[in-house]
Amino acid sequence: MPLRIGILGAARIVPNALVRPARSVPAVEVAAVAARDRGRAEAFAARHRIGVVHDGYAELVADPAIDAVYVPLPNGLHRQWTLAALAAGKHVLCEKPFTANAEEAREVERAARDTGLVVMEAFHYRYHPLIARVLEILPTLGDLRHVEAATCFPLPDPRDIRYDFSLAGGAMMDAGCYAVHLLRTLAGAEPEVTAATAALRKPAVDRAMTAEYRLPGGATGRTAASLWSRRVLNVSASWTGSEGSVKIFNYLAPSLYHRLTVTRGGRTTHEKVPGEATYVHQLRAFAAAVQDGGENLTPPADSVRTMSVIDAVYRAAGLPVRGTA
Repeated sequence: MPLRIGILGAARIVPNALVRPARSVPAVEVAAVAARDRGRAEAFAARHRIGVVHDGYAELVADPAIDAVYVPLPNGLHRQWTLAALAAGKHVLCEKPFTANAEEAREVERAARDTGLVVMEAFHYRYHPLIARVLEILPTLGDLRHVEAATCFPLPDPRDIRYDFSLAGGAMMDAGCYAVHLLRTLAGAEPEVTAATAALRKPAVDRAMTAEYRLPGGATGRTAASLWSRRVLNVSASWTGSEGSVKIFNYLAPSLYHRLTVTRGGRTTHEKVPGEATYVHQLRAFAAAVQDGGENLTPPADSVRTMSVIDAVYRAAGLPVRGTA
């Protein structure tokens, strides 16, 4: 039997993140959708050939025919509906950032542990073979000296919910979460925030954020995130070691185009790592984790650590942690 997934909300990300990838993953069926506006849910279901439309999120979560729930709601609602899904016995694929803050992430982690259900944060890039290849290369480059990650893309509309503090918005949340997660992944250690600087879109809401880090062994790190700044588009990372370096261009959508550059012993090489769309790899991994006990690379414990860094960045920048003030 395929894993039957229900969608909470007809968000813009859903077709690319779930509906289209499901066509390449026979182990998954997109079975139901719910939205605050039933008419919108019905139109979405008709467009994407989804068989069941529920009157609201609670009704979908309670549906006994649903095995798992995909949560693409605004950041500030992730905790509430992930907990509701777990309480109803459903596995959860939750969009990033995992919650509004680290304390909420810890609450979800406890619930996931108590229920034994799979909860996966949707850092889709982590499931592409590109990242596995990078992690394979790093031990050949000596001891880490410096690591950087940037996630910058334009979001000019000030009315967008990603600029809404009450919904846990901000550049560090929606773009920076990727950069922080990748920095943590490449460093293989937890960074300590030493400084952060924000550019604001509105009071307490950052449109851009840079942060500096200290890592074990004396290495340093840096992240850059923006939804509106001079860095119009920058999705890259670099890792510098005692014996070489690696640079990644376009780690978020490597199936469209990417470049992996490795410098070692004075020689520079370029690689392309084959793979399907990141969301296909992620969905396949989610289904395997639920059905076969496959590895979950982005479990709640990992999410707690990412959210802890994001909270620390906001504090260092003199801004309130999301979901607090």
